[in-house]
Amino acid sequence: MAGRLLKVSSLATAVFASSGFYLYNRHLDHNDLSIIRFGRAAATTAAISYDYLTAFKHVEYGTEEYWALKSKVHRRSAERLLELCCANRGTFIKVGQHLGALDYLLPEEYTSTLKVLHSRAPQSSMDEIRQVIREDLGKEQLSELFVSFEEKPQGTASLAQVHKAVLHDGRTVAVKVQHPKVQKQSSKDIVVMEVLLRAVHWLFPDFAFMWLVEEAKKNMPLELDFLNEGHNAEKVANMLAHYPFLKVPTIYWDLSTKRILTMEFAEGGQVNDREYMKKHGINVNEISEKLGKMYSEMIFVHGFVHCDPHPGNVLVRKCPRNKKTEIVLLDHGLYQILQPDFRLDYCRLWQALINGDMSKVERYSRRLGAGDLYPLFACVLTARSWTAVNAGISSVPVTHSEDVEIRTNAALYLPQISDLLNRVPRQMLLLLKTNDLLRGIETTLQTRASSSSFINMSRCCIRAVARSERLFTLHQLT
Repeated sequence: MAGRLLKVSSLATAVFASSGFYLYNRHLDHNDLSIIRFGRAAATTAAISYDYLTAFKHVEYGTEEYWALKSKVHRRSAERLLELCCANRGTFIKVGQHLGALDYLLPEEYTSTLKVLHSRAPQSSMDEIRQVIREDLGKEQLSELFVSFEEKPQGTASLAQVHKAVLHDGRTVAVKVQHPKVQKQSSKDIVVMEVLLRAVHWLFPDFAFMWLVEEAKKNMPLELDFLNEGHNAEKVANMLAHYPFLKVPTIYWDLSTKRILTMEFAEGGQVNDREYMKKHGINVNEISEKLGKMYSEMIFVHGFVHCDPHPGNVLVRKCPRNKKTEIVLLDHGLYQILQPDFRLDYCRLWQALINGDMSKVERYSRRLGAGDLYPLFACVLTARSWTAVNAGISSVPVTHSEDVEIRTNAALYLPQISDLLNRVPRQMLLLLKTNDLLRGIETTLQTRASSSSFINMSRCCIRAVARSERLFTLHQLT
């Protein structure tokens, strides 16, 4: 224990000394925000580490008192992390949102606390918004581009905010404008996270969350390029054009840059808003089925997956033209491309999970990197108990007690889950996040584990595997 406390002290000293050296060597003003951000992150990390190191000294492991205290420490730590994310904004909020989405992978104290980050993102001033538009679109006045531009944003997120505007030809548009400092800060923030996560792993060897930094390094540059987001939107719209219920807003390329994305304005209620659906005569089961159908095809058939389906990015409405139910899919910055071999193994694994074929569950879990942790992997992937997995998840309804058990186990098996997340292919990480977000929507709509969702998944898996086998046969014949 004394050795670990010494490590915390050494960590704090090293962190602050290195931050000063870093800034000195770049001749930065000490009032520059980066040192404040770095200091906050280091102080928060040290406080959380110290809490975990000292809180359990006089409590026997495994007792009721121990677990009650551990829950309190989790909650305190999550609140400190939330405070840090809100203060440092940008990349910190983005990573915090990712953690908040992992309902069945992290302790509930963390996920429930960090979920509020979806509604507590910072707002840029109108002066800052005008500056970005002026720099990127080359117009001094908003009136040169728009007849009207609402100063109050329709929504604010970690990286950008969206304003409603009207073009000179009368079209109503949504203008997504990046927060001006986020591009400059993101790379430094990721370095800070990497340094601090390595330090935490040094203190707590079972805590191996470097995958989080690796994902941020890979995805943040893509998410900060709004032209990439526009291309993703067009690709998924074309890919799923045979679904008339899916609406992806049209991109206006002449008014879009790396920091500005102008698109068709689409109204609707959030997909978890049951009151909105009731008021507008939208069937909850129909929405759940269509959402499942859409995502099953993205994942199993095409391997091109929208990975941020939190309720603010999935709207529902009656189509203004024909009054039929529509799903509006927004925010196309974060996609995962699945390699063919990975996608087919993933298809076969889900077929085995649905049917309760345990030999194939083990085989394809191992092929996907889970190794001897394949039972845990199956439970994490499905958010079901091992009993339900053994029986075939399509034949056993989800109960409240099972859901509580799974969430509790996320805290009990955190070291093993951490190990698992470092083992599996990187492609799997965003899929796990996407699964948890979709499950959260289904839970709110009370449609989780419905028979229609398994039927749609099975159909897409069968279709994908059959196509692969057909192509393999053709290749053998030529």
